[in-house]
Amino acid sequence: MKNDITFKELKNSGYTDQTINQEIQANLIARIKAKEPVFEGLWGYEDTVIPQLKKAILAGHHINLLGLRGQAKTRIARSMVSLLDEYMPIVKGSEINDSPFQPISKYARDLIAEHGDETPISWVHRSNRFFEKLATPDVNVADLIGDIDPIKAATLKLPYSDERVLHYGMIPRANRSIFVLNELPDLQARIQVSLFNILQEGDIQIRGFQLRMPLDIQFVFTANPEDYTNRGSIVTPLKDRIGSQIFTHYPKTIALARQITEQEAMISAEDQSQIHIPGLAKDLLEEVAFAARTSEYVDAKSGVSARLTISAMENLVAAAKLRLIESDAEKTTVRLLDFMSIIPSITGKIELVYEGEQEGADYVAKILIDQAVMIQFESLFPRISKLEKEGIKTPYTDIIKWFNKNHLELNYTDTDEEFYAKLNSITPLVTVVEENASELSVEDQNFCKELVLWALTVSKKLDKSENQSAFTFDSSDIGQFLRN
Repeated sequence: MKNDITFKELKNSGYTDQTINQEIQANLIARIKAKEPVFEGLWGYEDTVIPQLKKAILAGHHINLLGLRGQAKTRIARSMVSLLDEYMPIVKGSEINDSPFQPISKYARDLIAEHGDETPISWVHRSNRFFEKLATPDVNVADLIGDIDPIKAATLKLPYSDERVLHYGMIPRANRSIFVLNELPDLQARIQVSLFNILQEGDIQIRGFQLRMPLDIQFVFTANPEDYTNRGSIVTPLKDRIGSQIFTHYPKTIALARQITEQEAMISAEDQSQIHIPGLAKDLLEEVAFAARTSEYVDAKSGVSARLTISAMENLVAAAKLRLIESDAEKTTVRLLDFMSIIPSITGKIELVYEGEQEGADYVAKILIDQAVMIQFESLFPRISKLEKEGIKTPYTDIIKWFNKNHLELNYTDTDEEFYAKLNSITPLVTVVEENASELSVEDQNFCKELVLWALTVSKKLDKSENQSAFTFDSSDIGQFLRN
């Protein structure tokens, strides 16, 4: 933390006063010239959102980030803090971060008039120059801009006409800072109107006070597309005053989605050392979200948040951790069976259309997992034919024949040795995996064995039944007979 100094010492230090736009632009330009990353942790936006964001900053614009849920809108806004100077000088005691070079509050003007070069100057760290407000229907003008404080008036024995009785709202207190207003359409239209002059001219009016306060603020708004939210919209004149509107999007590849999930999922170092997650399991998890975004059962307008896979990854690890505790083992590997534990993460993160509601959230979640399994399966193995000519052998004929005489029960609590010993007992299954996935790691090959069995059940070549502790695979004919 920097020590307080006087106004004279600040001027002698060579400090140059600048607006927040100039400050952010200078630091952005310095990073670009130094070939340093400007915004870290924003995977998949390198060629889309980030270039637009750089241009908006260089243009000195207020920014509206428009996108569906879970598209890192708030993270983008928060990442702009790193473009601020580490410390900013203010008139000591100022509620609204008054610059000693251009004071705008009565308090700061009076203090400088009284002390001149001996005016005390304090420093504000950039972490304290970020203000964030979630727009909700109950937000009022007093919250954002300010109001008369009758207690202050009574204590100071001042009339309501005196500027010193004002209580500043969040926006004036964010002077020379970044102010983020999340979910802008949720703000009532009459409250949005109160932002017009602040964005355009810098004027604010509080209960009849006509103040000329040239607030220096970098505004960042976030919003969902208007056709998504039923709660409100952005009024047209306010939209007109926001310089740049930037559309966000979901990751376009599985690899990018994996990076986001691995970055955001809260998994302890201890869990990482005890629980191995095969690469195919990580890919399959992302495939579930991709399947949800195109599913006929899921409302595409509401989006499928990146938080789905983050939460699902945490549930997946939790399932493996529970197995460690119950089996008293030291290490384990995530299995395809563990994907049943991510259903609560799916059902809580998707909005269903009418057909999906009819089927039920759990059923839809299982369909999404099945779809993801088939996509991953068909990227590694020959497609399973729906209709087969009698006597024609397919890559999976021997596996299906094995189940005509046997069945397989896989328990959630099986140790890795027990679990994979059961899978390896199916010789035709081991052969199919070796023929098609020999270049993969041992852990991924083991995952493939489950993948093949699961795909055969989705294709109705085998039957799969489940209870709270195990999955049972058997011949589809036997399964049908047992059900009947």
